Amino acid sequence: MKLLVVIDQGLHIANKNLLPSVERWLTTVEIESCKSLLVVGGEEAKNDNQVVDHVLEAINTNKLCRKSCVLVIGGGAVLDAVGYATSIAHRGVRIIRMPTTTLSACDSGVGVKNAINHFGKKNFIGVFDPPYAVINDLSLLCTLDDRHWRSGLSEAIKVALVKDEQFFAYIESNAELLIARDADKMGHVVTTSAILHLRHITEGGDPFERLDARPLDFGHWAAHKLEQLTNYELTHGEAVAIGLAIDLRCSVILRHLEDSIASRAIALLQEVGFSTTHPAMEDPSLLDGIEEFREHLGGKLTLLMLKGIGDPIDVHALSDEIVRQAINELV
Repeated sequence: MKLLVVIDQGLHIANKNLLPSVERWLTTVEIESCKSLLVVGGEEAKNDNQVVDHVLEAINTNKLCRKSCVLVIGGGAVLDAVGYATSIAHRGVRIIRMPTTTLSACDSGVGVKNAINHFGKKNFIGVFDPPYAVINDLSLLCTLDDRHWRSGLSEAIKVALVKDEQFFAYIESNAELLIARDADKMGHVVTTSAILHLRHITEGGDPFERLDARPLDFGHWAAHKLEQLTNYELTHGEAVAIGLAIDLRCSVILRHLEDSIASRAIALLQEVGFSTTHPAMEDPSLLDGIEEFREHLGGKLTLLMLKGIGDPIDVHALSDEIVRQAINELV
């Protein structure tokens, strides 16, 4: 059994002490380790095969077997790409994820999806493969800039809207402290969000998405398309905030949700620092994201909308006219 450590290059640049501390730790454990591998971070990690190929090469060169382990330390895009590589090497090498952004710590780090982008589409190539373990070390969040510090809050607000009104109220009442980088408050938000995501995966009855619905992808049909339309100028968290705003307005137009609740949720997204508009919203090809979402999921279109906080409803049609009205109301 061997251990390969893969580290997000962006994290290495922001935290020069991390790699030396990892190397020192490796000398103290009773396991054969390989030379640590630095890989490109951010969405660039998923836009081609570079990271996947580097990890596969390292697994092969260092003769890792199926009982060996890869420890990946980095943001969500790196976790996705490295996880895809480990899942296809030897048909599965164990992976331990250590997410280092609020976004990956509160959401994707505990998920079962591993993927890279292709054909200009988010997560087109990938597999479902649960991690061997996940380690959330909240001290790693301290090196994030303000943009990436708040980025995970959109996913936390999303899961609160779908699953837990009390959690939504907690974020709402602590919004000012969260954007002021209160570590304890952010730690609670990240932990609660991760638990809610994990419970849905383990207790929701559809961990590998064999059914039609994807409740945790509220707002994501637009978010994924917005990322692609802006050439990933928008972070995933920023795109999710806009996608949430669109689907909140759609929920109102469809007469499922009270306008006051949608306005309250959109106001919270704005209060924690997100814009809920972007010029790409008015690109006609944004609407292609609905069909791409259906195709990616398979079967009939199923989108989650809201009747209230913690009270979702599935819809199986969303007309262009309703989306355009929602966007016009936001703009």
